Amino acid sequence: MTRKAVMAGNWKMNKTWAQAVVLAQSISNLSEKDWDALDVVLCPPMVDIKAVNSVLEFDNTPIALGAQNVHFEPEGAFTGETSVDMLKDVGASYCIIGHSERREYFAETDEAVNKKAAALLAGGLTPIICVGESLAIRDEGSYLEFVGNQVKAAFAGFEPAQVSKCIVAYEPIWAIGTGRTATPEQAEEVCAHIRSVIAELAGQETAVGIRVLYGGSMKPANVEGLMAQEDIDGGLIGGASLVAEDFADLVKACL
Repeated sequence: MTRKAVMAGNWKMNKTWAQAVVLAQSISNLSEKDWDALDVVLCPPMVDIKAVNSVLEFDNTPIALGAQNVHFEPEGAFTGETSVDMLKDVGASYCIIGHSERREYFAETDEAVNKKAAALLAGGLTPIICVGESLAIRDEGSYLEFVGNQVKAAFAGFEPAQVSKCIVAYEPIWAIGTGRTATPEQAEEVCAHIRSVIAELAGQETAVGIRVLYGGSMKPANVEGLMAQEDIDGGLIGGASLVAEDFADLVKACL
């Protein structure tokens, strides 16, 4: 089975409204029709989503829009939060959840990730569910068990059909924003394990079909080695997504 590759740019807390328009336009200008052979997604800060969507719609580019977070409740007294329907209304069709920075700095739990994934699926959006281990966990050797438990918690109570509509992004925390990158073999080991855990939870067919991304400092210099791995279907891109030419090179590496 051939899985459709994904390149998702996580802009994190970067770019003002005007800067986001410039970056989105620059990426749009570099895009080609053959980009529709994979799923290309831009995930700007919440306040920039509508502006970026306007650029993508006007240019009619094969690029989708995503968010970096969501609340699992549909509405209510949740100051500072954003619902699934709000994201849909401004053009988002993907959403990152469970990013290590959300887990570490904002106490996002496995239970919250599970609820957010369910809410996104119910609203017709694709969750990009992040999992990954710290350097301490990797060094002690329990990283496969740790990541596997995150996957199990994220999909708790899900039917195979629900799991198949999600994307999982493996992000070794020790390789995010540090300039360090897992070797292709290290990344493949964990991505393959993620797929084996999904097979236990939702069956082999679901595991074979689900997309698993690598999210730890992927850049033009290492993308080919990572994308050559059997169980890596694309990237969740941080720093390189803020440079239009670099992001375009990563997309081209998937074609």
